[in-house]
Amino acid sequence: MRTTVTLDADTAALVRRAMAARGVTFKVALNDAIRAGLATRPVDAVDEVLPVRSMGRPTVNLDQALQMAGELEDEELVRKMRTRK
Repeated sequence: MRTTVTLDADTAALVRRAMAARGVTFKVALNDAIRAGLATRPVDAVDEVLPVRSMGRPTVNLDQALQMAGELEDEELVRKMRTRK
């Protein structure tokens, strides 16, 4: 397919840099960039497996997290009210 595309200066520079690095034509560099950008997954993507580590026992009971957040918010409101008077 033949079409006219207006590239921003920075994207044109990226395509030209890819051309020089890989020794390919503008058409090939642009098509490869579009394929890589629109692919569902990059062609050379590798799933990285990270090690799993124990973080230890929780130091705060998270069952009451909302209650604790409410209490902290109430304390902050009281502090603000006291400093205004």
